[in-house]
Amino acid sequence: MLHIKGRVLVGPDTGELADDIAGDIRDELWVVDGRITFERPAGARDVRLIEGWVLPGLVDAHCHVGLDAHGAVDEPTSEKQALTDRDAGALLLRDAGSPADTRWIDEREDLPRIIRAGRHIARTKRYIRNYAHEIEPEDLVAYVAAEARRGDGWVKLVGDWIDRETGDLGACWPRGAVEAAIAEAHRLGARVTAHCFAEESLAPLVEAGIDCIEHATGLTEETIPLFAERGVAIVPTLVNIATFPRLALGGEAKFPRWADHMRRLHARRYETVRAAYDAGIPIYTGTDAGGGLAHGLVGQEVAELVKAGIPARDALSAATWGARAWLGRPGLTEGASADLVVYDTDPREDVRVLTTPRRVVLRGRVVG
Repeated sequence: MLHIKGRVLVGPDTGELADDIAGDIRDELWVVDGRITFERPAGARDVRLIEGWVLPGLVDAHCHVGLDAHGAVDEPTSEKQALTDRDAGALLLRDAGSPADTRWIDEREDLPRIIRAGRHIARTKRYIRNYAHEIEPEDLVAYVAAEARRGDGWVKLVGDWIDRETGDLGACWPRGAVEAAIAEAHRLGARVTAHCFAEESLAPLVEAGIDCIEHATGLTEETIPLFAERGVAIVPTLVNIATFPRLALGGEAKFPRWADHMRRLHARRYETVRAAYDAGIPIYTGTDAGGGLAHGLVGQEVAELVKAGIPARDALSAATWGARAWLGRPGLTEGASADLVVYDTDPREDVRVLTTPRRVVLRGRVVG
C-alpha cells in the first residue's frame, strides 16, 4: 500500500498558482491493490509514504516503440525503449506507427501502456524505407481497414513526403481516396492521423474528416481556422522539428528546394504552434521517439511548448489531463489504476522539473 502526500494535481489549476481550485488539487491519495483512492483505508498497515508534487503519468502521444532508423527492432531493444519512456514518467504512449509486433508489452506490468496505430501507410517510395506499407491510392481503403482492426483505435497515414519530380514536399493521396479511407476507419471505430510537414497537404485531409495531424509545421493563417472549426488536434513534436536543419543539410545536395523548405518550416515552428494554440486548436505532446530520436524526451517536449508561448498549465495538460481525456484513458481519479509521477517541486512553476521525476508509480508499483 502507498500513501502519496503533498500536492496531488488531479486536474488543471484554472486559477492563479496560489489559489487552489477545489477538486483540482488534493493533499493526498492512497494506492490500494494498484488502484487510487482518496479515502483513507481503514486499519492501513505497512504503508510506504511518498511525498512531493504529483501528476498523472505523462503521455507521449507520438512515439514508436519497436522502431529505429532502419525499421523494426527486436524485443530487447523495444523493451529498452519502453523502459526509457517509463523512467522519464511517460506511462501512456500512443505508438504512431511501427512495423514491429509489440503486443507482448501488454503482458508486462512494469512497462508503459501503449495505444497503437498499427503500421504507417505510405505512398510507394514516398517514406522512410522499411517503415510503412507502401501502396497506391486504389489500395488505401483496404489497408486502412486492416490497420484499424490491428491497432488500438488509431490509423497512421503519411500525408506528405519528398516528391522526386518536384524536389520538394508534396501531398501523397488524392482527395477521393483519403476521404473513402477515413470514412472506413471511422466506420470501424478508429480515428485517423497523418504525418504532415507541408502546407498543401493539410486542408484536403481536414476536409476529408481526419482526426489529428502529426507535426503540422505547415499550418498557415488559411488553414489554422479550418483546424479550429473542425476540432482537429495536432501533435507538434517540437523536439523532432529541432532536427530539421540537420536533415536539410544532409539532403540539400539532392533536393535543394526541399532543404530550403524544411529550414523555413523550422524557423517559424514556435510561431506556428503559438498561433494554433491562440486559435483554440487542441495540442498534445509527442516526441517522435524511436525513429531518429531517443526515447524519454516527453519532459523536454513540454518545455518546448512553453518556449513556443503556451502557458505552463496548458502545456502540462497537453501531457497529462487533456491528453489522457483525448485518448480515453483515466487520470488521477477514484478507482483508476495508480499510474502517476512524483516531483520535488511544483511543475506549474517550472515545467523543466518533468525531466527529473522523484518517483514513478505504474499500476500501483513504484518502478522508478
